[in-house]
Amino acid sequence: MAALSFGVAHLRSFTTKSFKIPSTPKISCVWDPEGVFKTPAQTGHFARLDMKKGIEKEADAKDDYERYLKNEKERREALRQARVIPDTDSELIEYFLDTEAQEIEYEIARLRPRLNDGFFKQLQSELGHLRFAMAKTEEMEDRVFELEALQKAILEGIEGYDKMQSELVKAKESLTKIFTSKDVNKTLLDMVELNELNMSLVTLLDENIASANRSDQKQAAEYMEKLRASVLKYVTV
Repeated sequence: MAALSFGVAHLRSFTTKSFKIPSTPKISCVWDPEGVFKTPAQTGHFARLDMKKGIEKEADAKDDYERYLKNEKERREALRQARVIPDTDSELIEYFLDTEAQEIEYEIARLRPRLNDGFFKQLQSELGHLRFAMAKTEEMEDRVFELEALQKAILEGIEGYDKMQSELVKAKESLTKIFTSKDVNKTLLDMVELNELNMSLVTLLDENIASANRSDQKQAAEYMEKLRASVLKYVTV
């Protein structure tokens, strides 16, 4: 065990004739397990330093994350531009099979006109050939599974995309109605009755606000932000 070192200033025995005995002896204590004689923690300055470091650390983490998102977006865009869109329906099937799952929605939106009756006839033709083959191999079974999954994903994707496009058209009409209205509050109430206020309209407003800010149109952006807040009051998700 480490030796405990402590010292107590000794009191000399002086006669009262020569010197006065100090009323309060000075005590110097090195060993202080209870922390009685420790210097109080200087919380003010050091706490502010710690807080500043924490804020700087969070800011750095946020910058790193935003940099990552930007790099990831650029990477995906580069991959999209590098993909060569095929000419035939059979090649288009292979194109979708080789596409990453998270990119399917993007490709459906980009190639929506190509996803017509001809495309699905080609897909059904290949599926029928594989399903009714006399001698099936494991590779053929896997191919059927892939094509069925692809068909389901594309059909669901088309349904979602077409619905979104329809809602976007209606949202543009609604926004035009609001912008040209002489009494915005009354128009909003009328649109509530017609169920014309929805998240598609909010999304369109967000896009217009972002565009206005990029163009440094501050007044337009502020007006649309107020309008967005008003629309949100009536939106039922």
